[in-house]
Amino acid sequence: MTKQLPFAITLDPGSSLANQTGSWRTMRPEYVDRLPPCNNACPAGENIQKWLFHAEEGDYHAAWQVLMQDNPMPGVMGRVCYHPCEGACNRGQLDEAVGIHAIERFLGRTAWENKWEPIIDAEPSGKSVLVIGAGPSGLSAAYHLTRLGHAVTIREAGPMAGGMMRFGIPKYRLPRDVLDYEVQRILDLGVKLELNTKVDNVERAFAEDGFDAVFVAVGAHLAKRIDIPAHAAGRILDAVSVLRDMETGAEPPQLGRRVIVYGGGNTAMDVARTAKRLGVDESMIVYRRSRKEMPAHDFEAVEAEEEGVLIHWLRTIKQIDETSFTVEKMEIDADGRPQPTGEMETIEADTLILALGQDVDTEFLNRIPGVEVAIDGVVQVDASMMTGRQGLFAGGDMVPAERTVTVAVGHGKKAARNIDAWLRGETYLKREKHELAGHESLNTWYYDDAPPTVQKRLDIVRRQSGFQEVLQGLTEENALFEARRCLSCGNCFECDNCYGICPDNAVIKLGPGNRFRINYDYCKGCGMCATECPCGAIRMVPEIV
Repeated sequence: MTKQLPFAITLDPGSSLANQTGSWRTMRPEYVDRLPPCNNACPAGENIQKWLFHAEEGDYHAAWQVLMQDNPMPGVMGRVCYHPCEGACNRGQLDEAVGIHAIERFLGRTAWENKWEPIIDAEPSGKSVLVIGAGPSGLSAAYHLTRLGHAVTIREAGPMAGGMMRFGIPKYRLPRDVLDYEVQRILDLGVKLELNTKVDNVERAFAEDGFDAVFVAVGAHLAKRIDIPAHAAGRILDAVSVLRDMETGAEPPQLGRRVIVYGGGNTAMDVARTAKRLGVDESMIVYRRSRKEMPAHDFEAVEAEEEGVLIHWLRTIKQIDETSFTVEKMEIDADGRPQPTGEMETIEADTLILALGQDVDTEFLNRIPGVEVAIDGVVQVDASMMTGRQGLFAGGDMVPAERTVTVAVGHGKKAARNIDAWLRGETYLKREKHELAGHESLNTWYYDDAPPTVQKRLDIVRRQSGFQEVLQGLTEENALFEARRCLSCGNCFECDNCYGICPDNAVIKLGPGNRFRINYDYCKGCGMCATECPCGAIRMVPEIV
């Protein structure tokens, strides 16, 4: 029963507070934890707000350890992730989004410089897991399974670990020393890596090799082809092979003076920019849709054009005659689909590079009872990422999902948690998410304008002539400033606003790190604390009678 004050409160019926207090109070404040939109948007499931909190305090080691709980490769991710977290960032509605990827990259470099190691405290489980494929999903699964106490072996068909991070992303976006370092850190935890080892019999891994579970994470390395009438075809390559040869070949591919790249995805942009760096006079992209419909991220197209790549939008190749390519102009219809116009033009080029997407080679799974494999190699999995065969899990490019490094890393973590539960005879239950912290719940009056830190870029001449990294990292000063731009959406960071604004001294401080509580014996439900909370961590709820 609510305690009554020893005096009466009388309000003018027309008062703005009259409908809130009643005889005592009709609404009451309560502290809440809401889900930050950055966390919600991260495919790898990072607790971004938590590690940003440590980073803005200057405790980079704590920030890195929190980050490593979800993502074993922050140096890689800070470079190649397309940061959907920043697209969701509430700060973007105030001025510009927090540069989360740049801070993550800074933490990755700081960990390298200081030789930090992730904290692993799980007891050995006695269980062993085989991971097929040493790409982002396989490496992530191996890392998280090791953190959970299991012995992990990775078998990789290729000569090096990294998968499409190594063979599909050029060095100017992802320096190989960064990739090598973060892969080695995973192996140093005790993960066994077997290179040049193609797995063609999964059942043997269970029956003869004694693995208790298998996670398949084969990347999409098979280039899609297209039939184009050719009287006399010239040199035709595929983008995946060109990028792979850049990594493994002793000599760079010979492309001639003029190159056409056919496609509009990120791989098309990457291979066109790579061709420019290899010294071709003209690197051109031909894509059948407009810029608005291209699957590539816009900044990729912008950077390609800055480097001299010419993009022919709304064009499709109809015929090849040695070095002459007949292309037809297209137009977008009301449904957003490209339609032919019958208008033709000719483009001269020495080499055609096809960048039309990739498929996954999962033929070795077709013989396993219960496993469903589509024509394009995509494998069906349930909510736990397990296939129709008990103990066989799959993730990354080979399951229905967006094909990015970040998604693959998230799949590895999700699979590891479900494999761990399955090995223990349990079911992994994901915690229910809090309600989303929308921009409307914030009081941005308390935040000053703080323009984002601009990352420096390599000058155009050096970008066109070599493979040095284009986007530069942040200094400690820049990273600290950028981290402090975080609004802490939906979660109390103990700013003391509620404590200072309360007219009834009803807010009780519980000490550093413990936040506050409301003394409802004194609170009259005016709602000032909720209104003035900058991060939306207080809400007004109906009084319980």
